[in-house]
Amino acid sequence: MSEKLRNIGPKSMAWLRQTGVRSLDDLKSVGSLAAFVRVKRAGFKPSLNLLYALEGAILDCHWQEIPDGRRSELILEADAAVALLPQPKGRRMPVAGPVTTTRNDDDYPSLPDADPFEPEESTSSGEE
Repeated sequence: MSEKLRNIGPKSMAWLRQTGVRSLDDLKSVGSLAAFVRVKRAGFKPSLNLLYALEGAILDCHWQEIPDGRRSELILEADAAVALLPQPKGRRMPVAGPVTTTRNDDDYPSLPDADPFEPEESTSSGEE
């Protein structure tokens, strides 16, 4: 995208280039929603502001000037389209369970059983 598009910053332009949208004509032919979905599918994490910015670039207006009704439509359409995307591949870490501590009393026979919620009594009197 050698031309400067309204609302589109350098990071968004790089995402669009990497997904095959290189000009305003490309963006208009693909549409704001499809361009947004392409960016998501490529593994980037765009916010809804990108969707509004793309729509604003097509309409040649500031992204905050997109009417609320149109924003709502875009959100619904984007949610439906993103739900159809395959889950990202790769190694995911399993969800960790709660952390527990196990103490074998045979290993620590000299430790007294103490209530963990009771404050410990001070062994020093503070006087010397």
